[in-house]
Amino acid sequence: MLNYLWAFMMLIGILWGALHGNLNAVTEGALNSSKEAVTLCITMLGVMSLWTGVLEVGQGSGLIEVMAKKMSPVLQFLFPRIPKDHPSREYIATNMIANILGLGWAATPAGLQAMEQLEELEEERREKGKSDILQGTANNEMCTFLIINISSLQLIPINMIAYRGQYGSVNPTAIVGPALVATFLSTVVGVVFCKVMDRK
Repeated sequence: MLNYLWAFMMLIGILWGALHGNLNAVTEGALNSSKEAVTLCITMLGVMSLWTGVLEVGQGSGLIEVMAKKMSPVLQFLFPRIPKDHPSREYIATNMIANILGLGWAATPAGLQAMEQLEELEEERREKGKSDILQGTANNEMCTFLIINISSLQLIPINMIAYRGQYGSVNPTAIVGPALVATFLSTVVGVVFCKVMDRK
């Protein structure tokens, strides 16, 4: 549906420019935007490579594992039904740490692995007769994890800082305070919602 919407808007823009004699401006705008998009992609690739590398070093050195253990009380509060030794907890912790550091692209692989582990956990429960959730349906842990992943508490919004720097902001890091407040509130609301729905 979005493809049709974007195609329609582009077609309208080109026709409007042609009818009003501004087709040259439309062409120039398209070329400038293409150049700007490539420049932005190169900038973001550098930022992504740096911070993904930092995360990999953290995993290789055992720092992520230590941080995951420190997050055990938080994980126990959010996911009380997941066994403490289950591998999904480490993936969830890695995902949350990456999101807190503003590394959404680095959080995705850990998030996918966490979902796979949670699905396997649900299958084990089903085999033992401890689950009444239909196969292919997300359980409470999956829903909670997804909501927390989307609300994404961020201490350092790397993406926004990079975007603001790319577009010439005088103070690219001015977004840190508002982003922290907004993501903190969205995370609190998400956790409260999950807990309320979990009790139902």
